[in-house]
This record gives sequence, C-alpha cells and structure tokens, in this order.
Amino acid sequence: MNTNRIHAFAWIALLSTAFLATGCSKKVAKATPPLPPPPPAAPTATLAAAPDVIQQGQSTTLTWQTQNANDTTISGLGTVPASGSRSITPDSSMTYTLTANGPGGTQDASTRVTVNPKTVAQAPTESEADLFAKNVKDIFFDFDKADINAAAMPITQSDAQFLVQHPDLKLTIEGHCDDRGSEEYNLALGASRANAVKDVLTRNGVSADRISTISYGKEKPFCSANDDQCWQQNRRGHFVGQ
Repeated sequence: MNTNRIHAFAWIALLSTAFLATGCSKKVAKATPPLPPPPPAAPTATLAAAPDVIQQGQSTTLTWQTQNANDTTISGLGTVPASGSRSITPDSSMTYTLTANGPGGTQDASTRVTVNPKTVAQAPTESEADLFAKNVKDIFFDFDKADINAAAMPITQSDAQFLVQHPDLKLTIEGHCDDRGSEEYNLALGASRANAVKDVLTRNGVSADRISTISYGKEKPFCSANDDQCWQQNRRGHFVGQ
C-alpha cells in the first residue's frame, strides 16, 4: 500500500471519529422557572336597608354580603359575620358603613336610613258652635222669680268668661217658665229672666250688642211632667248661639 492511500484512510478515519463524536453529543434544555402565584382576590361587599325610610320607634333590617374578606365590620354594630342581616331601631337618621378587609385589600359599602319624627295625632278642631254648646250653660230660676240666685251666679259668670274669650259669637237668651200661671204672666216673667241673664253677662264684659232676648213663657217647655222636678227644668234662661 502506498503512502497516499495510507494518508487517505487516516483522514477518513479522523473525519468519521469527529462525526461520531459530534452526532452523539446531546443538547441540555434550559429549566423554566415556575409562574408566580396569582394575587389574592379583592373583597366585595354590599349593604342595604329595607325599608330605608321609617318613623321614630319603627325598625328596619340591614342585610349585607361580602366575599374574599376575613374581617367585616358595620359602623354602629361592630364586627359582624361575612354575610347576614340584623334588625335595628335607630333614633335618628344615619348612614351605616360596612368595611370588608381581606388579603386582597379593603372594600366599603354604605346605606342610609332616614328616620322621620313621630307625627302627633291632633284632635279635630271643634267648631265654635260645638264650643258654645259645651261651655255655655243655661241658668235656672226659683219659682216665680226673675233674679239670679246664689247657686246660678257662678254659672252665669263662667258663661260670660267664655263669651268674652270668643268675641265673634252672638247669642239669643230665651226666657222660659213652668206651666203654672197665665200665658201673659209667664211671657212677662220669661222676658224678665232673659234680661236678668243679659244684665249679668254685660256686667262681666260681654258686649250688649252681641245679645238678643226673647220670652217664650210657658210655650216651649223642656219637660212635660207635672211635678216639681220638671217645673224646675222649665224655669230657665236658655242660650242659643247665632
């Protein structure tokens, strides 16, 4: 074998060895670092009052719900469960605020409860006619008398006081008698009784031009029995508002 062939085989062998060495070497993949954990979810919160408008003394219900919170408070109530409801009776209008704290932060929610003052029921206003009928009392007389006796005088003065306090009221005083005696006599006696009552009223401050008088004598009795009690009921000065 000549020298050229030996050199050729040597180069072939060298190249083959280099090729085999290159082909057998493996590439090592680089390691991928793990992804960072996701951030914690932010809390959510809702708060509502039903009803949200009440009167003093009435109750309302707060209802709330939170998520992703490990600490929940409501102003005025303190720490509360993550979700729930509670009946409250506030004395005045106020705003309630819920605060939900969690790893992901803080979330607030608010609701307002309006408290209206109690309405005081007012008694219906009485008309002057009703007040007149309630406060002005008839004056009763002794048999065959036209002067106001000691028992009737305080009543007449009380009537005058009411009429002074209600200057727009006008009135008629009717003179009445029991059925004993003639018609003419009782008409005159009734007129004297009506005028006696008017005189006391005017002396106690009631303007005379507000008062008119009339006598019915025994024509319009209040009681028809024939006894002393009934006769007493018919001897009177009777007030009629105008």
